[in-house]
Amino acid sequence: MTQANPDQKSKGERFFELHHQGHTFVIPNPWDAGSAKILASIGYDALATTSVGLDHASGHHSGSAGRTEILANARLIAAATNLPVSIDLEDCYGDDTDGVAETVRLAAATGAVGGSIEDIRFNSGGEFYEFDEALARVEAAVAAARALPFKFTLTARCENFLFGRPDMDDTIKRLNAFADAGADVLYAPGLTSADEIQTLVSSVDKPVNVLLGLANTTLTMADMHRLSVARVSLGSGLHRAALTAFLNAAEEISENGTFGFTAGLLSMDAIDEMMD
Repeated sequence: MTQANPDQKSKGERFFELHHQGHTFVIPNPWDAGSAKILASIGYDALATTSVGLDHASGHHSGSAGRTEILANARLIAAATNLPVSIDLEDCYGDDTDGVAETVRLAAATGAVGGSIEDIRFNSGGEFYEFDEALARVEAAVAAARALPFKFTLTARCENFLFGRPDMDDTIKRLNAFADAGADVLYAPGLTSADEIQTLVSSVDKPVNVLLGLANTTLTMADMHRLSVARVSLGSGLHRAALTAFLNAAEEISENGTFGFTAGLLSMDAIDEMMD
């Protein structure tokens, strides 16, 4: 049985309460312990891992990291700061409901206090679980989370809009079923307009997470407050922003022989201070 220390219990309660405070909060996505410490130093309230960020940091294609690597990285991120951490658990990596439950227990053992479950098969390119199977998997994840000795906030995801099935009716049907099964937070990544977000928020009775780090967006935190969104996540957005700056700097040197990228760089002392 997973043991929880008082600190993990406190983090679990604090993370759950963030979703019910009446205004939107941002949960940024570090890809390693160092980026987690930088985000904590800025003043964010919680962190969520990014599986894509880990894949790329490890030199792999998106979707390559499996459960062992994901959880090992999550353990490092959870230990890096005093912030609550939620793990991107893909489809919980289980071939059946027992495997889903095992993943939730292993996630809790990393020190994290939350995690997500998707309704597509891991690394399948968008093969969806049929409704009944997807629901059974969420039910298994909920049961495993509730058996833990601390609050583990479970986020249930419907991937329709992210994988070329922009069916709002089916998305709402799935997320409402996941909510009835006991999921704490609902998430439909890929929504891009205020109207889509408003439709979803008004159709469910659990806190909603919106992804704003996927592509160019004009939506703002003020919009999220107005739409009663509980949580905004960034997915791989910060990781890709870092790689974009890295690539631009490297190409400037290679193509121009100049070093303009050095203007405005953080000092080593400033970075070391954030690491402390």
